[in-house]
Amino acid sequence: MISLLLRLIRVAALAAALSACTTRSIPDETGLFTSLPILWGEAEGVADLLNSRKAPHWAVAVLRENGGLRPLDALAGQGPGGQELSGQTNALAAVSLLVMAQPRPLSPQENVALDAWVRGGGRVLLFADPMLTAHSEFSLGDKRRPQDIVLLSPILTRWGLALEFDEDQPSGERQASLLGQDVPVNLAGRFAVLKRARCKVIGGGLAAQCRIGKGRVLALADAALFERDVPDDIAARAGVLRALLAEAAR
Repeated sequence: MISLLLRLIRVAALAAALSACTTRSIPDETGLFTSLPILWGEAEGVADLLNSRKAPHWAVAVLRENGGLRPLDALAGQGPGGQELSGQTNALAAVSLLVMAQPRPLSPQENVALDAWVRGGGRVLLFADPMLTAHSEFSLGDKRRPQDIVLLSPILTRWGLALEFDEDQPSGERQASLLGQDVPVNLAGRFAVLKRARCKVIGGGLAAQCRIGKGRVLALADAALFERDVPDDIAARAGVLRALLAEAAR
């Protein structure tokens, strides 16, 4: 009787282990927090957006390859208009990888929530461009315009990074070698590591890899990769983004 009971316990334990493995194999959602027109193109209003004949941004398909894609308007606390966004905390908890592509400045609550999420095991792929070169249909000062200069000093400092920019560098897109990929950049920044940070710069400072508690951050000091109207270069850019996502998710 005892022998039979032990066998049943072993079978139940094996079934639970197999179930856990199956559950872990299901990809979690990728969160996207961005000011760039990736999910929604630039348009004067909703009607123009719905009537637009532009093809979806090439990056959307890549971001959806490993599971669902969850757009995030805010990470926690209050949004830019002061509205409560507590539900966004649950949205952040539901993703295992967060892509931050030229995000708007974070509120104090968002800085705290993002830092806590990463330290708990979250992964971040960050594109922080100090001088965005992408064309926008909206004029300077328009809230619908992508973030021209990324403003993330509080969270970067917290993680042990400083974003620098050389104003004397020549403009124009060029290819930079990073993690075995040729990454298109234009007026890129450079990361420097602060004291006692668990970070290392790669690609000559174009990017940085950081260990933050149980989580990891892969940050790039440029966002030219997401240029939209590059028909002859989409496959190459998609390959670069795919490689960066895989590296960030490790």
